[in-house]
Amino acid sequence: MTTIGRALVIGGGIAGPVTAMALRKAGIDATVHEAYTGTADGVGGTLSVAPNGLDALRAVNADLSGVGQPITRSVLADGTGRPITVLDGLPDLPPSRALWRSDLFRALHDRAVAQGVEIRHGRRLVGVEESATGITARFADGTAETADLLVGADGIRSTVRTLIDPDAPAPRHVPLLNFGGLADVAVPSDTDTAVFAFGSRGFLGYWLQPDGRTAWFANVPHAEPLTGADARRTSPAHWLERLRDLYADDRPGRDLVRHTAPEDLVAFGTVEIMPSVPHWHRGRMVLVGDAVHAPSPSSGQGASLAAESGVQLARCLRDLPDVPSALARYEALRRPRVERVAARAARTNRTKTLGPAALRMMRLMTPLLTRTVLTPEKALAPEHRHHIDWDAKVG
Repeated sequence: MTTIGRALVIGGGIAGPVTAMALRKAGIDATVHEAYTGTADGVGGTLSVAPNGLDALRAVNADLSGVGQPITRSVLADGTGRPITVLDGLPDLPPSRALWRSDLFRALHDRAVAQGVEIRHGRRLVGVEESATGITARFADGTAETADLLVGADGIRSTVRTLIDPDAPAPRHVPLLNFGGLADVAVPSDTDTAVFAFGSRGFLGYWLQPDGRTAWFANVPHAEPLTGADARRTSPAHWLERLRDLYADDRPGRDLVRHTAPEDLVAFGTVEIMPSVPHWHRGRMVLVGDAVHAPSPSSGQGASLAAESGVQLARCLRDLPDVPSALARYEALRRPRVERVAARAARTNRTKTLGPAALRMMRLMTPLLTRTVLTPEKALAPEHRHHIDWDAKVG
């Protein structure tokens, strides 16, 4: 085992609490330092945690069985709601769980605290000082903390990433404007089914909640980068007017937008992804989650990959004899997998801006493909069957 006894985890979103739980399980004391002064209750749209993510969370005793809803089937549909093809989940794996991001934040926060992880709010990192024996984090409130390791779980605009490498790449915008909403209407579907509809002028994903309302997200073409902050300067009522026009010819897209109140719509700006990050670690600093690998939401794997990385980092620190070898092995275990997922998601993004002719071709070809090369086993297994054996020693 390394000589790491204490770690500072920067960021209290998804990757941060999971990493802290994994480190504690590996015998390393870990505290989480979150820049925001409060929790993320009520903030954010929807996401899913795939079977591989649930598996990683079980490794740190963070079961999500009571959070969100299970999704056993995905339906690709056209803008009229007519199915193009149906993809069932792998029968021997637990179903993915669809949930609101704020519910996932709260669940992971509560489970981390229950396991003894201290989460400190209002601690915005501004700099570090590293020595041969430790690393000191300095925060905007004038406080400082010293530990053996600093983990950057501080999201796609990571401060730790720029401290590791001032020339690190910035997030890259994808020309898709992203929205999340909750419609006070029930779509004709089952609560265990997620529908992904290729509309005439925009992509729409949705699922029926047990309470009879429908959670949905929209991706619409948008050439110019637009940050989430800039998108929220436009009123939700105005965005809804634009979405009503974009989905006017789609079913149930038109009804979902029409039955969404302004307070139930969130504009996220254009989709952001992380390009390949050259340096995942330096000295006593290392990155996990969106800070180092943020695939497009089209992957359905962002939260799951973050959980996997937190678990693998802890295993490497537990089993390898020094910090450099542990961090190098962690990167070697994670980089190929996360970059494969990112590449697959990039291909998916391109299908969301198809024109009418390409959509007609998709309608013709997809059923054939899903009976041959895109069976559930071939399409889902490489990602969903990924298992981290916590008890196995890292070589």
